[in-house]
Amino acid sequence: MSLLPIFLKLDNRPCLLVGAGAVALDKIGSLLKTGLRLRVVAPEARPEIRQLAVEGKLEWIQRPFALADLGGNFLVIAATDSPEVNTAVYRGAVERGIPCNSVDDIPNCDFFFGSVVSRGALQIAISTAGESPAVAQRLRREIDEQLPQDLGPWLEDLGQLRREVLGTHPRGDARKALLHQLAQRQVCGSASCPSRQMALAPLADNPPAGKVYLVGAGPGDPDLLTVKALRLIQSADVILHDDLVPNAILQLAPPSAEVVNVGKRCGVKNITQQEINALMVDHARADRSVVRLKSGDPLIFGRAAEEMAALTEAGVPFAVVPGITAAFAAAAAVGCSLTSRNTASSVTFSSGHHAQSHNHAPLPQLEDTTRVVYMPGRDLALLALEWLQEGLPPEFPCALVSRAAQPDQQIRHTTLAELGKAAPTLAPSLLIAGWAVQESASACRAAIDSAAAALADSAACD
Repeated sequence: MSLLPIFLKLDNRPCLLVGAGAVALDKIGSLLKTGLRLRVVAPEARPEIRQLAVEGKLEWIQRPFALADLGGNFLVIAATDSPEVNTAVYRGAVERGIPCNSVDDIPNCDFFFGSVVSRGALQIAISTAGESPAVAQRLRREIDEQLPQDLGPWLEDLGQLRREVLGTHPRGDARKALLHQLAQRQVCGSASCPSRQMALAPLADNPPAGKVYLVGAGPGDPDLLTVKALRLIQSADVILHDDLVPNAILQLAPPSAEVVNVGKRCGVKNITQQEINALMVDHARADRSVVRLKSGDPLIFGRAAEEMAALTEAGVPFAVVPGITAAFAAAAAVGCSLTSRNTASSVTFSSGHHAQSHNHAPLPQLEDTTRVVYMPGRDLALLALEWLQEGLPPEFPCALVSRAAQPDQQIRHTTLAELGKAAPTLAPSLLIAGWAVQESASACRAAIDSAAAALADSAACD
């Protein structure tokens, strides 16, 4: 069942509430805020509802419900402790074409009350379609904690400025772009407000040119996106994404955005790099905001250099928004620091096809470096052989991390001698090799042993 989230204007509309107990009282507070005309039908009423009737904020009719009560109402709510009465109210409302909510009775509801976060004119309503109001309330509390308390006054000032912009500037792309810029700025009622001065200044003859953003999507967890990356994704006109960017992040795009997969999977290309470059240039020249969404960080094995060169040559403005690269997510998953005062004073990043090369001199202090290999491939035997030939010991610790920071993340610990025998892992995967891996594992085992010993001592004392 798919619900349509809408916000109704109820000012001075007639509404019927059947029931006057605790459940009804809980709904009355939300209803009266809308300015509707509320009539309550119930044989008895809580003292609070009686008082509201005395104050003229609602009308209480002291008798049982009758079908004739439904006539002329815009909305109906059934909130009695009798399932039979609630069902009768709902069926009567359906026959008359009146939307009805029967509290805590999903089959007998045309609409649901959401949990609402308010900041002045801003309202964020959360619905679970009646499945779990407790979840909706928990999310409401979490969202409420995130929103600034002064959002309401800011929105009021922004709304006034928007009306002035609509009355000053003609309809068009330039005015639309200006309104989107104002929605991201501080606004106040002062005549000297910089945002106000910008808003009321003459618009440029041509709308602003489009722009390309090379954005890091991080390792795949939406919570690990940067704030700037999230803002750009949510306001993009076009998103050109790698194949490894998960759907949970793509769903953050606005419904109006054009979302195009320009990645490759298992070496199979759906599109060439030249075609990707052309798409970025063409969309930007059409005055669109283009997000080139890359897994991890754009500047680490993301071919960003080629794309920046193509955009520069075409004269298209661009910006790079860094992301959390897979190496950091994988190290966090393993629980190791890539550098350590005791075991690793440096880190090297390489990709699988560059890691296996006999054309470079062995690095000094081989065992003092943590090695991170992106896209190590499915056959690690050649890589392991080369590292052994360089002089690394067979017991050199290794960790294979698959789909770091995602729900199906997997970690496999091994050694260089056994690395070539490791079973294939799900893409994307990453290899971390170095004594820092063993150091973290040893510390973890020590902590577990210490906790187990403390638990045993406690049991012995008991």
